[in-house]
Amino acid sequence: MNELKDKVAVIYGAGGEIGGAVARAFAREGARLFLTGRRLSPVEAVASDILSAGGVAEAAEVDALDEQAIDKHLQFVVAKTGCIDISFNALGNPPAKYLGPSLVEMDLQQFSMPVTSYITSYFLTARLAARYMLPNKSGVIMTVTAPPARIGTPNGGYGPSQAAKEALTRYLSKELAPQGIRVVGLQPHGMPETATIREIFESRAKTMDLTWEQFTGYLAGMNHPKRFLTLAEVGNAAAFLASDKASGMMGTTVNLTLGALDD
Repeated sequence: MNELKDKVAVIYGAGGEIGGAVARAFAREGARLFLTGRRLSPVEAVASDILSAGGVAEAAEVDALDEQAIDKHLQFVVAKTGCIDISFNALGNPPAKYLGPSLVEMDLQQFSMPVTSYITSYFLTARLAARYMLPNKSGVIMTVTAPPARIGTPNGGYGPSQAAKEALTRYLSKELAPQGIRVVGLQPHGMPETATIREIFESRAKTMDLTWEQFTGYLAGMNHPKRFLTLAEVGNAAAFLASDKASGMMGTTVNLTLGALDD
């Protein structure tokens, strides 16, 4: 326990299911958390849960696509704590914004929206965090992607956006590892615990001609144990990757698909 004791962690998208799960796992391991999101109320709810459990967390409204807002918040964190040890980007977009007709029929704006937003946010949060980590030659930069980065699915620009994030993880690691900064990612599979999977189902229900039970059964059937990955498992994996016990892991995206993807 306490693998992250006194580590200062900033989480973007902390009000979402994955960001919240990672925040709770980090808190259980002793991290001091600075939670952010585009909407303050969901982030405050996560912070409240952590505080109630005896953890340390502060919530702030930060648009992870706004460079000035990100940097202003990081300046606040550094002024208060003296450092940033972990930066975790869990930015999400509602599927309704990027799911649509076939690629042949999709317009450029709808296709490029997830590509632009996901990679821009990850680049900004990682680059700015690195600037505060470099003086100490220490830190961990993290993000989360999804299987469409490597498999063909009818989801517009979402898959390419996740592949771009994984490529950026490798690029950042190549540059920053010699300076003591690790860059790693996690790739979970679809989890019915998240609102995103329900939204994807609802947007595709008519086209797929599947019930919710059939859809979730299909998802579970893709992996080895024929069950769903849990948010708690994602949080636990993130906490391990952020810890010194994972010091040999860098420049990679960890496969959490329960075998749905082969490595």
